[in-house]
Amino acid sequence: MSVTIPSARVRGLALGVLATQLLMTVLDGSIVTVAMPAIQHDLGFSSAGLSWVVNSYLIAFGSLLLFAGRLGDLIGRKRVFLAGTAVFTLASLLAGLATSPAMLVAARALQGVGSALASAVGLGILITLFPAPGERGRAIAVFSFTGAAGASLGQVLGGVLTDALSWHWIFVINLPIGLAVVALAAAVLPADRGPGLAAGADVLGALLVTAGLMIGSYAIVGVERSGWTSAGTLGYGGLALVLLVLFVVRQATARTPLMPLRILRSRAVAGANAVQLMMVAALFAFQVIVGLHLQRVLGYGAAETGLAMLPAAVSIGAVSLGVSARLNARFGERRVLLSGLALLVVMLVLLARIPERPDYVTDLLPVMLLASGFGLALPALTTLGMSGARADDAGLASGLFSTTQQIGGALGVAVLSTLAASRTEELAAAGADGGAALTGGYRLAFTVGAWILAAAFVLAALVLRRTKATGGPGGNVPTPTPAATPTAAL
Repeated sequence: MSVTIPSARVRGLALGVLATQLLMTVLDGSIVTVAMPAIQHDLGFSSAGLSWVVNSYLIAFGSLLLFAGRLGDLIGRKRVFLAGTAVFTLASLLAGLATSPAMLVAARALQGVGSALASAVGLGILITLFPAPGERGRAIAVFSFTGAAGASLGQVLGGVLTDALSWHWIFVINLPIGLAVVALAAAVLPADRGPGLAAGADVLGALLVTAGLMIGSYAIVGVERSGWTSAGTLGYGGLALVLLVLFVVRQATARTPLMPLRILRSRAVAGANAVQLMMVAALFAFQVIVGLHLQRVLGYGAAETGLAMLPAAVSIGAVSLGVSARLNARFGERRVLLSGLALLVVMLVLLARIPERPDYVTDLLPVMLLASGFGLALPALTTLGMSGARADDAGLASGLFSTTQQIGGALGVAVLSTLAASRTEELAAAGADGGAALTGGYRLAFTVGAWILAAAFVLAALVLRRTKATGGPGGNVPTPTPAATPTAAL
């Protein structure tokens, strides 16, 4: 794919556009959770139906990322990014205007489609815009910080908007932001041209992977309600597995595959995605279960919970923006990744010993600060994961990386929340009071999360190759020719 690199000023604006779109996507995933009670009251959702306000978004988003990433490689990442952001913005308006459960669920699914299109190619655009290792490291640090900060900011913003105005505003607020992102993206993102759909328009492969991921996501999000051994979970999970196996077979035999299997032959790509899946799954225990403990055991409100977890976002941001790029340049991404994973293991081990009614300053605040390990791990992991992709596969690698994030998060929700709930029921049946039973369940989730992170550490140490202390591997993404003027790329 041919891309002309614009000036440093235009690239800075482009990074801001990409980060803002990512912020909208991440905010949308967390901002809704605190407004769920108000949404249920106003629209008359049933208890079972309310979960589809979240699930419809997650299923559409997670199932389309891989296809959207490859589509960007074929027809142009800028074009797909603009289309996705426009769809997301329109869907946000429809969600804000929703007057019935069906309308809101449909709008949320459309939001997921738009998010998938834009998010799948965002990292690929960034990697192409910043080919030099040092610049790329700093850009990835900004990208990683945006994602980490957005989750915590969403909890605070969701509570404030819902309490001060109404739940409708958590969606409507995306309208001016989305319109600004589309306008700026059209002006500053470099034009790119892919080889066209004929070079990889594997319709059957697209149907197989999309259906497989969609049905698999549906099975995962239903685990907490139905259980792992229910007929629905096993049936849908088995069908999803069959479809994904057929997709792999199709990719190995198709003349123009949707996902050339060569991308998985890279140790960096395959290893980084596997480590990321485990890391994100384990960190569900921190991001969500700590919030549940604060609300259900300590009685915090939604906004209070977001503020209480804000030090974690600040520490992640300080590390990812302030030192991660320099550490990667000096020690190499592999060493920095392992250091970050080690800090995260310690964090979850400490949480596994949390008292029922912890003191925030002495028991929780130090743990929040250890979350800075995520600020070390994610930028290094992102660089490693994208380093093995060819220039014409950058969008696909970006979509794959985003897909493993979503699958990891969904698995973390299914596994750790189910374990916590089962342990809580056991303790309650044995006579423990509500707070003690909940705390015992959460401790089990933290313990399992720590073991998952330890396994990710071992996998990263064994599979990911050592990188030189020069900003990490430049990868196989060639360095395009810088533009003489900002307009040369437009």
